[in-house]
Amino acid sequence: MTDPLAARELAEEAAALDAADPLAAKRAEFDLDPAVAYFDGNSLGAPPKHVAERLTTVVREQWGRRLIRSWAEGWWAAPERVGERIAPLVGAGPGQVVVADSTSVDVFKTLVAAVRANPGRDEILLDAGTFPTDGYVAGQVARLTGHTVRRVPVAGLAAAVDERTAVVLANHVDYVSGRLHDMASVTAAAHRAGALVVWDLCHSVGAIPVRLDECEVDFAVGCTYKFLNGGPGSPAFVYLARRWRDTFDQPLAGWAGHADPFAMEPDYRAATGAGRARSGTPDLLSLLALDAALDVWDDVDLAVLREKGLALGDFFFRCLDGLLPGTEAATPRGPARGHQVSVHDPGGERTMTALHERGVLGDFRPPDVLRFGLAPLYTRYAEVLRAVTTLREVRASAR
Repeated sequence: MTDPLAARELAEEAAALDAADPLAAKRAEFDLDPAVAYFDGNSLGAPPKHVAERLTTVVREQWGRRLIRSWAEGWWAAPERVGERIAPLVGAGPGQVVVADSTSVDVFKTLVAAVRANPGRDEILLDAGTFPTDGYVAGQVARLTGHTVRRVPVAGLAAAVDERTAVVLANHVDYVSGRLHDMASVTAAAHRAGALVVWDLCHSVGAIPVRLDECEVDFAVGCTYKFLNGGPGSPAFVYLARRWRDTFDQPLAGWAGHADPFAMEPDYRAATGAGRARSGTPDLLSLLALDAALDVWDDVDLAVLREKGLALGDFFFRCLDGLLPGTEAATPRGPARGHQVSVHDPGGERTMTALHERGVLGDFRPPDVLRFGLAPLYTRYAEVLRAVTTLREVRASAR
């Protein structure tokens, strides 16, 4: 039985934290159902309210009135322009980020380019707990290039990289546990051994400060539909460190990455700069929806974002301790975590389905992990308490 005093104290603490939240006003910029407590921004971010209006303008004015003229009036340059808006969120200087294609396609392009940039080595070192698509892609790149794939837990990557390793592919934040990995130390260890590094930022961009330039990262890929709120299927981005921008040799030589795409030359000449990571015609509607969604970041201090994200997680753990003592969490309690809390639950998917029925939307990962994403721009402390309280009710009903 839960201590009623603990529940009352947690409710009072949640109210005080929400009242003092420096990002509280940001929630009003999102189109959220007030009846729902949303904890799946680490899979699909909530839509900023103004995105729908912006897309209406794109469809009616740019597409509907300007028609093909819009390509020369901003559409064609949008991948680089939107990339420049993402760059500060990943600690990148100008001219190093471009938005193009899906995460899977971008991982493929970037991994092949990294292998080509580091000849004479026959191994791809892979984060053993990686998101499945990264592993699938790494396997196919190995088949195409004659490399082998060796899977190693991220904690062991620094010790495992050696003279055979061409490239290390690792996730900045583990998608199941939410554990945050040490980008600086892994990158430095790889470089000491002569290897390059590709970081997957899908669960960190828009959640925590990322410092690609400072950590001397070679390449990175990230999605935009999670914490960046770009919308379902919004295009991913590629980061090319300045030293690689003009030699990035990717395998999908499409017209959008050509030095002069409208010259219609028979032979391929790669563009200079980050634009050489482009391949095909950009998905303009999704790209411009992302562009609109990025407006919410214009006045956000990433240090404040990180502070709130950690505070939300700390409060989640206090709620677990007070209302569901003994619950095992897959997520570290210290600062070495992203902005999600993952808990083990014997009911697994059934429990998450019951939470959805009660208006608490998280997600499930096999075999028994319930994930609760904490998006600092719109998640409230009161919602965290609601999530844990509802989880307690669901478990009680199951018993």
